[in-house]
Amino acid sequence: MVFIKEREMEIPVIDFGELDGENRTKTMSLLDHACDKWGFFTVDNHGIDKELMEKVKQMINSHYEEHLKEEFYQSEMVKALSEGKTSDADWESSFFISHKPTSNICKIPNISEELSKTMDEYVSQLHKFAESLSKLMCENLGLDEEDMMKAFSGSKGPAFGTKVAKYPECPRPELMRGLREHTDAGGIILLLQDDQVPGLEFFKDGKWVPIPPSKNNTIFVNTGDQVEILSNGRYKSVVHRVMTVKQGSRLSIATFYNPAGDAIISPAPKLLYPSGFRFQDYLKLYSTTKFGDKSPRLETMKNIENGHTA
Repeated sequence: MVFIKEREMEIPVIDFGELDGENRTKTMSLLDHACDKWGFFTVDNHGIDKELMEKVKQMINSHYEEHLKEEFYQSEMVKALSEGKTSDADWESSFFISHKPTSNICKIPNISEELSKTMDEYVSQLHKFAESLSKLMCENLGLDEEDMMKAFSGSKGPAFGTKVAKYPECPRPELMRGLREHTDAGGIILLLQDDQVPGLEFFKDGKWVPIPPSKNNTIFVNTGDQVEILSNGRYKSVVHRVMTVKQGSRLSIATFYNPAGDAIISPAPKLLYPSGFRFQDYLKLYSTTKFGDKSPRLETMKNIENGHTA
């Protein structure tokens, strides 16, 4: 079991390279533990071209410097902070790219053709990783491997999009958050982040856990509200935030594997307890199954609840 240690909190690291070998069972167990007890973890050997990931970061940083930085520092929020005034705004410069079911990248102001092509290539690889991860989560939950994908699909398949953000240097970090405390509304969040500047924090066991900058282009993953609902509360979304810093501008490229807008979300039926039955019916079944495993008994009660005979 491999861990990153930061201020006495150990953040799980899932090595996807171990999934095809003799350590698959151990790796799947660690993934389940990370989803169940943490809600966030790091993935290495994810199969995405790390040179491509580095190119994406470099090009996004250049785009910010050339087209967004000056506009950010001329904003009313920045002017207000210089006077000691705070607001409910977040100290970030960001834009959102939709990839699936339809792409809007060509409509993003000042996006170069090279950056557009580079992002498309990166996202294509990342989407395959997201689908693989969703299948592994389903396997650990005891679901069919495509259950999450189907639940998220709606009429045109799951949604896939990227929030590109820079969290610029802040002269008064004690007065502003880069991003205020929240959970993510969607499904699985895949973060390519800065390798130098910190700021991301997750809340666990009554304390804020600093997430170190990502070395060697690992992917940082957290689960959103819809995974919590689909898993019937087993894989919970976790509150997190971004702190501002005086030195350094933090890069965040967060891609969301989300339900489609018209997807109908509910807990997976396999993960629900039976309900709405008469206790005497349960006792009747119990009398003949008392000394066996209870799982088939509960499944039988669910079938009765749904109008099927036992």
